[in-house]
Amino acid sequence: MESELTVIKLKPIEATPESFKEFGQVIEASPDGEEFGPTDAQLDLSKGIPRFYIMNLQNRPLKFSTITHHASVTQCLGSIGGHVWYLGIAKPSLVDSEEVKNEKGKIAVQSRCGHFYVPPAIDNVHVFRIAGPKFIKLNRGTWHAGPLFKADAMDFYNLELSNTNVVDHTTHVFKKENGVIFSIDE
Repeated sequence: MESELTVIKLKPIEATPESFKEFGQVIEASPDGEEFGPTDAQLDLSKGIPRFYIMNLQNRPLKFSTITHHASVTQCLGSIGGHVWYLGIAKPSLVDSEEVKNEKGKIAVQSRCGHFYVPPAIDNVHVFRIAGPKFIKLNRGTWHAGPLFKADAMDFYNLELSNTNVVDHTTHVFKKENGVIFSIDE
């Protein structure tokens, strides 16, 4: 029952290359003909067939209680038209199968996909605001919730692997595990 849940309000952080660097990259326009460099998306699509597609999302209000990561691939997301959107984020927490605990004593969990991770801590969850002609590249294992937005529907381009959502989709449910829902405080 939602009335028994704790709602945590998160203030959005504007996504810039500097503010987003521990989670991935913010990719902005560069001049045509410019050579590949560190401001370009540093992709890892080596474990399968890349899939670049447009996804139509509907009814994605500014709240979330689940967060997902992909252990085998980087992912790129951007709104078509540069509209404002939000993304809940937590740092990657993939661990070597030999590791049993992290520095805070949390036990590693084995994903149904086979890899090990430490569930994200509530106080490590942030929300980023993405606006304008840019996209986000998520590092392998970066926890993410969204895209979230105020409109009824939005279109996003998405670059991942053809089977990412089937074989590399690990979700943590804060609502079930911690009794928490995150809300974006604008």
